This record gives sequence, structure tokens and C-alpha cells, in this order.
Amino acid sequence: MPPDDYLTHLRRDAERMAELAPRGLGNPVPACPGWTVEEALVHTGSVYSHKVACMRLPEGPQRQEDWDHGPTEGQDPTEWFRERLAELTDELASRGPQAPAYTWYEDDQTVGFWFRRMAQETAVHRTDVESGFDAMTAVADDLAVDGIDEVLDWFLRYQNDDVGAQAPGRGTVAVRTGGHIWRQTLTADEARLSREPGPADAVVSGEPSELLLWLWGRRPDSAVQREGDDDLLLAFRERLRVVTQ
Repeated sequence: MPPDDYLTHLRRDAERMAELAPRGLGNPVPACPGWTVEEALVHTGSVYSHKVACMRLPEGPQRQEDWDHGPTEGQDPTEWFRERLAELTDELASRGPQAPAYTWYEDDQTVGFWFRRMAQETAVHRTDVESGFDAMTAVADDLAVDGIDEVLDWFLRYQNDDVGAQAPGRGTVAVRTGGHIWRQTLTADEARLSREPGPADAVVSGEPSELLLWLWGRRPDSAVQREGDDDLLLAFRERLRVVTQ
């Protein structure tokens, strides 16, 4: 997606969060048991501040004081969130996607990485906040398809080592939405990604938004269609849980 599109989605989804949150900061977030709306909002704002530090500091944030973790006593959490949002979007827009920046993804050490990652982060947490008001809306199709690609590539493939040496699941899972397909071949020490059609032992499919949110553990199995090897699908879901938590 073009960087400006990421910024548009980021601003729109974050504004939705800021609009809803004051109506019930203490509301539970069903999508993330144990969280309140305020905790979801503050978490997202602290992520924004951390990523600003990633762009400003050559080695990334090293100390707790390198970024803002939450509002001060008596500070309105929604206003604090809006300040962190403005700081993030200003940093992204002023630097531009080609500027160098620290990231955790070795293959992309540019600000462009954070354009995508922060748009996707906000889309998921926007639905978290909405779930606290039983007012969930879909992630836009273009952003959801891009987000599916991101979680299968940058998280499941790249961070597979986080799952451990004896990662569960052996076989190929196809993920499909519309005309898009991703095939993830799981071995003991690898999650190998292909974007080409081919054989699969199990298939997960659905509408882009529902599929994205299922991959992030925000939607139940009933939100998608699952076919094939049930044990492999369970293992696939467990690997996702580890790398997205």
C-alpha cells in the first residue's frame, strides 16, 4: 500500500478510538479478556511513543525513560492518546518512508516499516476498543489484505524462532481471501511462506477483515471457514498466538 494510505487509515482508526473511549473507559474489552477500554487506549498510545523513539534513536529505545508509558496522574487518557498520535503521525510524515530507522525486522530498516506496522497496529486495537461498546466495524478490505500478508510474513515467518525448537504442526496451511492466497509450510524449525497457489493440508478462508482478526486472535473459529487437517489448524493457531501476543 502507498505510505499516504497507511497514514490515512492510521489517523482514521485512531480517531475512532479516541471518539469512543471517553464513553466508557472502564468497559471490558471482550476481544482481549482482562483489558479495559482505557488499558487498550493507553497501550496503543505507549506503542506510538515507543515507535517515535525507534525513529529518533539510532539503536532504538534502550531505557524505560526513552518513551512515554502513559498519562500522568490526573491527565485525561484520551487527550494523552491524541498527543501520542499527533507525535507519531508528525514523525512519520516529516521523515518519509525512505528515511532510515531502527526496526526489529532486519530486512527493512526504514521509516516505511513503521508506516505499515502502525497502521496495522491501530486497526486491530481500534476493533478492541469498539468491542468494549459492542460496536465493531470491519477493517477496510485493502488494509485487511495487507495486514494478513504482514502477520503471515513479518510475524509468523520471520519470528518463527519465538515459537521454539519443537514448534507444533507439520504441513502446509493455505490462507485465502478473495483472489489472494498465502501458503504457510510449517516444519519443526521454520514457517515457510509462499504467495503462489499449490497443495495444502488445511485451508482457512473468509472475508478480509474477519480473517485478519482471526489471525490476531480477535475472532472465534466460527468467523472463518476451516477445512482439512484439524490438528494442523490447531498448531497453526498456536504458532500465531505465540508470535502475536
